[in-house]
Amino acid sequence: MATTQLATVTTRGARTGLAVAVALMLAALTIPPLFDWNVHVRSFPPLHAYLDPRLGPGTLPAVLLAVLASLRAVDLAERLSWPRLLTAVYAAGLAWLLALAFVDGPGGVGDILNTQYEYLGTARATDDLPATLEIYVSRIPFDAEPSNWPVHIAGHPPGALTFFVVLVRIGLGSGFAAGLVVTAFAASTAVAVMSTMRTLGAEGAARRAAPFLTFGPAAIWQCVSADGMFAAVAAWGVAALALAATRRSLAWSVSAGLLLGYCVMLSYGLPLLGLLAVAVLVVARSWRPLVPAVAAALTVVLAYAAYGFYWWEAFPVLRERYWAGVASARPAAYWTWANLACLFFSAGPLAGAALGHAATRVRRTIADVEERVVLWLAGAGAAMVLAANASQMSKAEVERIWLPFVPWLLVACALLPERWRRAGLVLQIVLAVAVQHLLRTTW
Repeated sequence: MATTQLATVTTRGARTGLAVAVALMLAALTIPPLFDWNVHVRSFPPLHAYLDPRLGPGTLPAVLLAVLASLRAVDLAERLSWPRLLTAVYAAGLAWLLALAFVDGPGGVGDILNTQYEYLGTARATDDLPATLEIYVSRIPFDAEPSNWPVHIAGHPPGALTFFVVLVRIGLGSGFAAGLVVTAFAASTAVAVMSTMRTLGAEGAARRAAPFLTFGPAAIWQCVSADGMFAAVAAWGVAALALAATRRSLAWSVSAGLLLGYCVMLSYGLPLLGLLAVAVLVVARSWRPLVPAVAAALTVVLAYAAYGFYWWEAFPVLRERYWAGVASARPAAYWTWANLACLFFSAGPLAGAALGHAATRVRRTIADVEERVVLWLAGAGAAMVLAANASQMSKAEVERIWLPFVPWLLVACALLPERWRRAGLVLQIVLAVAVQHLLRTTW
């Protein structure tokens, strides 16, 4: 009887979470047009997109992958050997990203990275990166016109620009080539998250989460946004930290610190990964990697400072530019909750069900190691999202900005009952195919 009651309670949590996610998505879609509310984002709020139904070269591959994943992914994730599973996850994820992007042909991979707002134009014009770092902060403000940076350069530390400068220098500076590199990085995110879970003793949960980490609507933005690359770097940094904590390895501690320190130089919001790092150390019951990892992370930040870019000076300047721009016009009364609707368009509404289900399990004593791992990782993912939202530094566009947080929310899908996972995977995939074919996303 007690088991039946617990199952009823946890299923109720999943239903509630799914209902909240769907309600937020519908409300964010319908309230602006119903009340003629200009929330200052393209023509299809809450997404940075506009309505553009279409078919393309990637349509048939995307539909075929969608059908195959819906029918086979859950079973294969349980049956394949671990090395084959990781290989399959990477290959299937890469195919999924590219199929969705190719709905718009080759331009679906490279056109967005080629826009005036992105990094590539500046990367191509940068022939002296150290000199650029010296003047980086001075070109962030709006009043630095006409020499102020494009939106994405101004809005991020120079780690992102450095990445694209390297691509240009090695001959991968076209939009299409850079897009393929970003996509190749982004497809590895699921592998890194699963590796983290297995290292922490949750291989079974990693297998159950695999289909949701591989297939879903986040792929729409992972393939065309540098934030997809940010998510991969963050995930591998966390995977290295898990290895450092479980193997008591100095080399892995330093590796984790270097990767996570680079994340700090990729986006001003990614220091929030510290919450996830703490969760990993708590689950591993080891704080030994903390000092060497922090020291390595500071080395990255200070290396940029040695060339003239001081993160702690740049952030206040960026904040001033942010609020001098469109952020001041975007109403907090809408975006405080519509941001969460954007998140569920990206992570998929099943993330709401998974988090609601997980919340009901937090309130009881957790004896199972795998469940403990999932709850800590998903809890850290939720904490990062809530902290980012409370900062009010990301009004809109979070369908891409929060990509580094999305996979850590999706690990909670591992705790859902099997029938929820099977039906939920179909829901995630159908949403991805529908959004890509009905909307022209611009990030």
